Amino acid sequence: MSSTVPVTTVPPVEPHDAARAGRPEREHRYDVDLIRLLASVGVILCHSGSAFLDAVGRTEAGGPGVYWAGIVGDSASRFAVPVFFAIAGWVVLVGAPPKDGRRLRQRIVRILVPLGAWTALYLAWGRWRGTNDGPVTGLARDALFGSVRPAFHLWYLYAYVPVVLLLAFVVMVRSGKRPWGLAAALLGLALAPVLLGDVGRITGWDMPRLGWTFAPYQLVYAVAGALLVALPAGAAGRWRALWALVAVAGFAGVAWYQHDIHYAIPYGSLFVALFTAGVLLSLHRLPIPGRLRPHLVRLGNASFGAYLVHLMVLTALSRWFVSDGLGPAAAVASLVGLVAATTLLSFGAALLWARVGLTRLLG
Repeated sequence: MSSTVPVTTVPPVEPHDAARAGRPEREHRYDVDLIRLLASVGVILCHSGSAFLDAVGRTEAGGPGVYWAGIVGDSASRFAVPVFFAIAGWVVLVGAPPKDGRRLRQRIVRILVPLGAWTALYLAWGRWRGTNDGPVTGLARDALFGSVRPAFHLWYLYAYVPVVLLLAFVVMVRSGKRPWGLAAALLGLALAPVLLGDVGRITGWDMPRLGWTFAPYQLVYAVAGALLVALPAGAAGRWRALWALVAVAGFAGVAWYQHDIHYAIPYGSLFVALFTAGVLLSLHRLPIPGRLRPHLVRLGNASFGAYLVHLMVLTALSRWFVSDGLGPAAAVASLVGLVAATTLLSFGAALLWARVGLTRLLG
């Protein structure tokens, strides 16, 4: 396995290291690799479906075939982001709890460095294409505080980092440590939004919005997801068909909501929660054939990089696949083609830069 740790990857422990430390060898959860990989493809499907919906003004009247391809594709992916929070919570609370501040800093740096690199790349990409909605210097300043224009998909990392810091703080306090620096960082994140607002009101300056925060649903997905993923072997597998039906019901509810009530559905929706729980439980401890495991681990380790680059790939390919004049069959074929091409190129790029040693920089 790679020595780098993507967003939701459990760091590997070599058997001789575990023995030297007097610890049992950590089990590798190949089902978690599979779930993470599916969620990565789900994010690509989500943004592809959104591109189809935007092409028809998010209305059925703009083109029924394209609209419904977008709604179904987008709805089928709404489990992905909650699943990422669930796995992140499991890693911190169960899979590989941080033992001290140094190891936690290493994990966070492995997120922040690629975040900074890709923010710069997306800003340059937007300037070259003429799609930035403001000067690069202003966008870069806003990105430092948490505005994610033009790479809107990076919002997840601005929420992921505070969630991980809070959960790690609880883990370390429970283990008898006193992480004062981490406590100060969390206090700073808690107070900063009000402080920035007050500075703006007093000085009249246009202060950026702070995005380094999380919503309650994200923390709940992380904690509840950790509980589900950590269930013992056999606890969920005997009901696998039932959980698959729960996932299908959740997906149907998401599609109905997005068509009849509001697009886009909030991730805190009951339907999204059911969809997410169904996916996690139906794949819990799913046996993975031995011949597939190395490939699954390799692709799982590339999923963070693929997530980071995919929006650039998708926007470049969209004009070849998305059109408001497509009929139902053509729209479905185009959506599948866009998702497949974006997935292949994004994962291919991530595997390529991993081969040349750029994973720490590019994810």
